[in-house]
Amino acid sequence: MKLIAGNSNLPLAQSIAEYVGVPLAKASIKRFADMEIFVDIDENIRGEDVFLIQSTSFPTNDHLMELLIAIDALRRSSARRITAVIPYFGYARQDRRTGSRTPITAKLVANLITTAGANRALMLDLHAGQIQGFFDIPTDNLIASPILVPDMQKRFAGKDVMVVSPDIGGVVRARAIAKRLGADLAIIDKRREQAGVSEVMNVIGDVSGKTCVLIDDIADSAGTLCNAAVALMNEGATEVYAYVVHGVLSGKAVERVQNSPIKKLITTDSILPSDEVKASAHFEQLTIAPLLGEAILRIAEDRSISALFK
Repeated sequence: MKLIAGNSNLPLAQSIAEYVGVPLAKASIKRFADMEIFVDIDENIRGEDVFLIQSTSFPTNDHLMELLIAIDALRRSSARRITAVIPYFGYARQDRRTGSRTPITAKLVANLITTAGANRALMLDLHAGQIQGFFDIPTDNLIASPILVPDMQKRFAGKDVMVVSPDIGGVVRARAIAKRLGADLAIIDKRREQAGVSEVMNVIGDVSGKTCVLIDDIADSAGTLCNAAVALMNEGATEVYAYVVHGVLSGKAVERVQNSPIKKLITTDSILPSDEVKASAHFEQLTIAPLLGEAILRIAEDRSISALFK
């Protein structure tokens, strides 16, 4: 087995390597003067089972091209099997046509990864489960709840907890976590007038006197979470926390969270945090390295992945 890391999240890749017990293979990802990407694998990988670890996070297009070029380099170097380990899959929010002349970019990216030469894909909490069907290669979509739920159980022990979905689309995810916590579920009914801007309309469920825990897969501008937190406090919640799998946190998201009623926003390390996030006491990160590392071991040994979540 060989583990190779792109530049998107080297600390996570190193943690995965430590869990698996295999050092990261030597590889060079460089740029020419015009920023064209060049990848050189510095070890023999002929006949190896290779796992390429790369989130397609900001700068999304650069990291995506690194991923594609690295896959091509591995394929041309006669790797036996190439698994693209993508903790955060960029372009996942464009999973359907939203207008008469708009793309389905999640499908396009899936095609690119397959055409580049990947034999398998391993991802974490896809924005929409149907994206698995966009790939023509075996695809595993891990869920982060085995990492998130134990932290919730410890943090909220003895408190009256209400799990909250910030929109209708996240109800399935929030309900699964509420079931594991033995907590009730509330839903935020919102109307989005334009991309990146949300308006909370109503809270479905009685949150009065509750510790509310917002659950979402992605926090980009964090507007949805912050508006939801305001609505929950207006409905009588005692405090609001948020758990998000992928902390994109672009633009003024950090400032927005700091000025909101959210006491703490907990994310995974699927995306390398910015210096601004690291410096803020409002944010915490939980590592997904054991989850991804165990999945990699099971793939390499042809063992069950679904058994991880039973």
